[in-house]
Amino acid sequence: MAVDATRDALSHIFFQRCFWLFAVLLALIGGVSFVPATDHGRLVVSGVNMFLLIATVAAVGRTSLSFVVGLLLAVPAVWFQYVGLWHDSDTDLTWSWMFSAALYFMTTAYLLRYVFQPRIMTQDKLFGAAAAYLLIGVLWAYLYAIVGFFYPQSYMIVGQPGRLVYADALYLSITVLTSTGFGDVTPLTRQARGLCMIEQISGALFVAILIARLAGVYPPRESYIDDKEP
Repeated sequence: MAVDATRDALSHIFFQRCFWLFAVLLALIGGVSFVPATDHGRLVVSGVNMFLLIATVAAVGRTSLSFVVGLLLAVPAVWFQYVGLWHDSDTDLTWSWMFSAALYFMTTAYLLRYVFQPRIMTQDKLFGAAAAYLLIGVLWAYLYAIVGFFYPQSYMIVGQPGRLVYADALYLSITVLTSTGFGDVTPLTRQARGLCMIEQISGALFVAILIARLAGVYPPRESYIDDKEP
């Protein structure tokens, strides 16, 4: 089948799927702030986002069902993104954010299920855990942007009410996720504040549960003592 052939091709290209997803996420988060706020810069960010969508589909495409669902979310996300950029339409861009948020939510849930399986912790799972953590930040960046579209003036940006651009939304999300909170971008409406609280809780629980998962990889100290006893 064409679906299986495409899925197998992506699996060969992205052999270490979680590693490539983690690398693309780092490139997006690290590079988005250095891209100029021009039409050319928006195209560059859109290109990185498209590559992130491909890496995301490859990461979740271990089965035919998850691969098809990932494609059904990624294709309209890319379509609405470029239509919105071409026509300078905020409505089309918001549709793209919605499909992207749905895809990243599914991917985060899939990665968490993969990482927390009671099996041997592999290198791929470690990169999967790191990618899931960064995906939470990217997912919430889209949610902040969506809230900003439906509830204008939801954020205070450097002392002035305004609408978040993608770079500002990603910056806010990462600072909230890591509980840094510089205060230069702050939520004003209840909807935006509610999202901030949920992301803070999600980030704290993720780190705590991941540490517990890593601690469970090794047997307790008593087992070593019992093995040494005659």
